[in-house]
Amino acid sequence: MTRVPLRLAIVDATATLTAAGVGSPRADAEILASHIVGVPRTRLGLVPLVEPEVLDAYRSMVAQRAKRIPLQYIIGTSSLGEIDVEVGPGVFVPRPETELLLAWALAFLENVNRHPPVVLDLCTGSGALALAVAHARPDAVVHAVEKEPHALAWARRNSDLFAAQGDTPIHLHHGDVTDRTLLTVLDGSVDVIVANPPYIPVGAVLEPEVADHDPHSALFAGVDGLSVIKPMVANAARWLRVGGGVGVEHDDSNGDGVVESFTERKVFADVAEHVDLAGRPRFVVARRAARAE
Repeated sequence: MTRVPLRLAIVDATATLTAAGVGSPRADAEILASHIVGVPRTRLGLVPLVEPEVLDAYRSMVAQRAKRIPLQYIIGTSSLGEIDVEVGPGVFVPRPETELLLAWALAFLENVNRHPPVVLDLCTGSGALALAVAHARPDAVVHAVEKEPHALAWARRNSDLFAAQGDTPIHLHHGDVTDRTLLTVLDGSVDVIVANPPYIPVGAVLEPEVADHDPHSALFAGVDGLSVIKPMVANAARWLRVGGGVGVEHDDSNGDGVVESFTERKVFADVAEHVDLAGRPRFVVARRAARAE
């Protein structure tokens, strides 16, 4: 059977995704093509022709994306830092914004003079943030907490995959990060806490990929988006050792409320807001002080 030009297939796919309202149609068409032919996106030009059955599979994936199914669900993976984790229905898809929180955590760890350093990832979802830290810092003891059973199953799956590949295993815990009795064994011992919790205010208008596919329990947190973060900050105060740091991602509409949650607890110092690549408020960091400063 006659082989088909891949370039033309990508052009057609881009048009299909544009008509469907996909935000980055060309990029998504190329990522799907890269996945189906098994080469990096930057090397698609080296695959001029594809077999008809490959084209059929590609068109099927494009049709799924046109229905606004998340790209990561279709290809089965999502990237964070230097790793790719498996994702699918029932788990939150890691976002590029969280790369900055990861970078902050790794930079903070560079100044921790305790070995092994202890890291705690709250609302871990797929386990991406915890696993990215463990991959970058194999000397760290990394704990991760997730409340939802479906998401925790994805985290366990990814944890097992990375452990099999030689990464330092992480410690997964099923629990609610707002529970005052959660992980009391870690009180006063954690060097770095990272969290990408539910933080979207109820009623916010979201893209179909988010509203129809990401678990709502991983998205929404009360009318102000802070119903998880506020009690979680209280727990962070007891988990952190003196000098330890915490970084919490938040909606760009409620950064002031997150800052207030930290500043009203006198054990935190150096509370600071960080912006994402678009210049929007995205995460707040703080340091555990020995006493009010």
